[in-house]
Amino acid sequence: MNATPHRLDPAGGCPHAANARLLAQGAVTPVVLPGEVEGMAVLGHDALRDLLSHPEVAKGAQHFAALAEGRIPEGWPLRTFATVQGMTTADDADHRRLRSLVGKAFTARRVEDMRPRIRSLTAGLLDGLAEAARQGGGVADLRRHYALPLPLGVICELLGVDAAHQDRLHHLSSQVVATDITPEAATTANRELLEVLSEIVADRARRPGDDLTSALIAARDEGGDRLGQPELIGTLLLLVVAGHETTLNLVTNAVRALCAHRDQLAHVVEGRARWADVVEETLRWDSPVSYFPFRYPTRDLTVDGTLIPKGTPVLAGYSAAGRDAKAHGPDADRFDVTRVPATKHLSLGHGPHYCLGAPLARMEATIALEGLFTRFPDLDLAVAEENLPRHASFVGNSVRTLPVRLSPQP
Repeated sequence: MNATPHRLDPAGGCPHAANARLLAQGAVTPVVLPGEVEGMAVLGHDALRDLLSHPEVAKGAQHFAALAEGRIPEGWPLRTFATVQGMTTADDADHRRLRSLVGKAFTARRVEDMRPRIRSLTAGLLDGLAEAARQGGGVADLRRHYALPLPLGVICELLGVDAAHQDRLHHLSSQVVATDITPEAATTANRELLEVLSEIVADRARRPGDDLTSALIAARDEGGDRLGQPELIGTLLLLVVAGHETTLNLVTNAVRALCAHRDQLAHVVEGRARWADVVEETLRWDSPVSYFPFRYPTRDLTVDGTLIPKGTPVLAGYSAAGRDAKAHGPDADRFDVTRVPATKHLSLGHGPHYCLGAPLARMEATIALEGLFTRFPDLDLAVAEENLPRHASFVGNSVRTLPVRLSPQP
């Protein structure tokens, strides 16, 4: 066990060096969260897999001891992760009820039916990326012009959200997942995001359509206990944030990895690996989520020899688990798209809370990468990897901008 708690940097940064150091000491480590809140992080693959499916580990905020005792202020940057009412903070029957209401939109058939639309969106965004590079002297921010608008556009179409709301939703959701935000800014961002979502619900109630928001409103209005208004808003918040932030990071991280490992790109181009293999290896090697909050033991629990007291907020260390050599072999820190995994990665979760949108995220990322490197096979970073500004969060794992050149400099 690590005797000294690991102090998580609210400003984020690349997690991998710290992860390697911590993993060398053990699969579970005490951490200090913003505001001097004590918690734990589970970093080892096997320990995390067991935690994610443990019957005595809960998601409901009532199990968060410091919150229940009034020691978590309103503006705490991670408070929304704990208190939003939706699938990610529900357990047992409530979780199954909420998941079933949303799950119909993410069946394998519904996702496959979206493939032509995703390809169409991708083609248009590639045109836009080319134009941005033309106007930028050959350089464009791939994250802004490509990796962001694809998943944001897809999830907003699923929800029936007008395009006019999209930029605002992304801005506010990025503040919600930030860990370096001030209490005042966090409170304001959460209030404004709830206001925007309430406007969207009111609009869909007036003009229902064939979209997920309209279906959730119908479930709310049917009465009974199918869906309450706070759960409706909380579910939309979850879908907007998780529905684009993670895929945005996934595509961004995959492009960075391929640009840094041209030999791996050649494997795909020459048919020795698939674009889907790139997606899976990126998920493992550079998970779009680093430390995801929260789970709480409902009794004192020993995980891999370390005691986690009842009510402790526990972070799921996905980026660390992805490079755990005990699970993924001695070359776990190497990006290899031809890897035959001995162990399935955990970056999309495990157990009852496994990511509902995983098939959609995989499809979006696969189509995005294939389209990008087919059209721009010489695409490369315009800035050295070490100079890319990191995501201002220890929850999300990526960079804030990704300047690229679509073709070699003349």
